[in-house]
Formats: sequence, structure tokens, C-alpha cells
Amino acid sequence: MFEKYLDINPEVSKALKEGKPVVALESTIISHGMPYPKNVETALNVEKVIRDNGAIPATIAILQGRLKVGLTTEEIEYLGKCKEVVKTSRRDIPFIVAKKLDGATTVATTMIIADLAGIKVFATGGIGGVHRGAPETFDISADLQELAHTNVAVVCAGAKSILDIGLTLEYLETQGVPVVGFGTDELPAFYTKKSGFSVDYRVDSAEELAWALKAKWDLGLNGGLVVANPIQAEYEMDYDTITKAINEAVIEAEEKGIKGKESTPFLLSKVKEITGGESLESNIQLVYNNAKVGAQLAVEFSKL
Repeated sequence: MFEKYLDINPEVSKALKEGKPVVALESTIISHGMPYPKNVETALNVEKVIRDNGAIPATIAILQGRLKVGLTTEEIEYLGKCKEVVKTSRRDIPFIVAKKLDGATTVATTMIIADLAGIKVFATGGIGGVHRGAPETFDISADLQELAHTNVAVVCAGAKSILDIGLTLEYLETQGVPVVGFGTDELPAFYTKKSGFSVDYRVDSAEELAWALKAKWDLGLNGGLVVANPIQAEYEMDYDTITKAINEAVIEAEEKGIKGKESTPFLLSKVKEITGGESLESNIQLVYNNAKVGAQLAVEFSKL
């Protein structure tokens, strides 16, 4: 039934039919994460990193109501320039499709569409999570519920450091979602390697990770897996500097009454402003690093 809403790029479709490695990519980072033309340049570079590491990239979005798996360069350019693209989470999908609108996919939505297409590995920047102050606001990203139900591994630089990382980990534990450190015992906090929180398991190779994924899904243990891949040391931000910037941004968001799906873009933009653009460069580099690990994982998983 869902096939009538889905357009899979011929290159991606061929790779999936032949059992070749494919890595899903989100599109919110293009439309809501960075300014033009940096967003388009970054998106195309991420695709190149995946190809260079032996896999096929599949950037995902909704264009004129169609679920697109594997965007063309022209479609990425369009998303990067267009001002009317809706940031689309699970609840938004039926309305974006019915109204034939353009939607940029969040982590949750990218997981859903990747799963429909049969893609098992997804590389992104950082996952959403439990927002600071959530005991009062109940502001919890739909990404976490999606990770509990949808069989896609998400390679990320941990949870965005604008979140309450401790509560995010507690929520994932309750939902039975494994949080795995790729070459680390500590959950990275997006811009920095350290967060002060441990991961559930550490793996040091893509092959080991692929076997764990296969075992999980072979046993019928539905849901995703968080692959926490730390930012490279040379692009890591100073922990105290970024913490101070985030605290300032959170206070300003509260004062302005910014909440819900508007909060993350606001906070990231504010942090970028406070750090003089340094956080944007870190953001770009960690995405490239996640794309590399995502491709390596997809290659190993395809061998099984």
C-alpha cells in the first residue's frame, strides 16, 4: 500500500535489490540546519564521503507530497534554497503528503521512510531527545519513540548538547534502545567527546557492530540502535565554552517562549552566534565523520 507514495531513486533501488550497502541521510540539516549555500555544499559532501567509503547515499525528503529516497543534486539545491519547506516529524507526514507540500525529514521521519525503503543504516548529526525542563514541559523528541519501534541503526555524535542528556539516556533505556559507543565508553555530546555519561556498550569495529545489529533483528527485537560516534579531536569544541553558550541560548529561548519543534533550530542558531560560527564548522565535520562510520557499518551489514 505505501509503495504508491514512495519514489526510490533508480541508483538506490538497484543497490537495495542487489543487497549492496545504502546509507540514509536526513534533510532537515539542509533546510533548517544551515544557511545557503553551506547547507547544499555540506549535503553533497556527505554523499561523497559515503561513496568514498563504499556505500550508496540516499538523502530522504518529501517533495510535493512524494516520499523521496535518494535526492538528485537539483532536488538538494531546491531544498537548500526554498523557504517553504516544513520540518516534518512523524505526526506531520500524512498532512504533508495529502497537501502535496515539501517536507524536510527529521531523524524520526527519515527512519520511517528509510525503513519503508528497506534501508537499515542512517547517518545524521545528533539525535533529538529529552529537552531541559522536560519534567515540567514534557518536551521530548519523537526521535526517541521512533528509535524504540523502527529497525534502523542511527549513527550520530550522541545527543545534541542542548538537551538533558541524562534524561535522554533514561528514556532510551526504558524503551529498550541500545546506546553503543563507537570507540568510546562515554556518550559524546555533539560538539564535544565528553558528556559525563556512560554508554551501554562499546564497540571498536564496524564488523562487530554489524553482527550485533543482525542478532538484534534476527531475534525479533524490534527498534533501532544509537551508534554514538564522537567528533574528531581536531574539531572538538572546548567543553566549558560550548556549555556556557548553550546555557545562555536555553535561557533566551525560555524568555522568548520558544518551544516544540522551533526550539532546536533556534538553540543551534544561537549557539552558532555566541561561538562566532565555530559551532557550525564542528557540526559539519561531525556529520562527515558519522557518514564515514555509517558507510562502513552498511558495508559490513551487507556482507551478512
